[in-house]
Amino acid sequence: MDFKKTEKQFYQPKTVPGIVDVPEMNFITIDGQGDPNTSAEYSAALEMLYGLSYTIKMTNKVILEYVVPPLEGLWEVDDEFFKGGGAAIVDKNKFIWTSLIRQPDFVTADIFEIAKTALAKKKPHLNLSKARLIKITEGLCVQIMHIGSYDDEPATIAVLDKFAIDNSYAIDINATRRHHEIYLSDPRKTAAEKLKTIIRHPIRHAN
Repeated sequence: MDFKKTEKQFYQPKTVPGIVDVPEMNFITIDGQGDPNTSAEYSAALEMLYGLSYTIKMTNKVILEYVVPPLEGLWEVDDEFFKGGGAAIVDKNKFIWTSLIRQPDFVTADIFEIAKTALAKKKPHLNLSKARLIKITEGLCVQIMHIGSYDDEPATIAVLDKFAIDNSYAIDINATRRHHEIYLSDPRKTAAEKLKTIIRHPIRHAN
């Protein structure tokens, strides 16, 4: 089972904007702050997310054989960045992020705690208390496939938001509904101009 194939509407958008209604999903999440390119906290978060996700997968093969879903990120900064629709970031140390990886529905709190215990034995340097298993219902959103460098996203975001507004929606980014990215490429193995990133913004019907 691979969510990217069974739920293509959420993981294979086109390079032009489209509207999607995202239902409740199961995630492991870790919160943090700082430049993802240089932050030790961000690197540790990814190590925990992948470690927990693969521990759950390997421990529960008898329940379901599946592909670990892609890394995702919810982003904001401590000033006006995404509130204004995606202006260029000057100081990436201001990023406030939640990194997350989706989990199959069978993953319960008990399964999650067993995975944390197992991973803690293998990697005692990780602070697994930061990891949470939560359900998120994203709801009505506009999304697009961005191909290229992460630094080139503002132009794509401008297209995304204009499409929503032109179709009688309002961008609904706030404290609980955030700028969302889903990373379909590994930046360690993929040239920057070929990176595939889903960009998703929450929306509501305009008054």
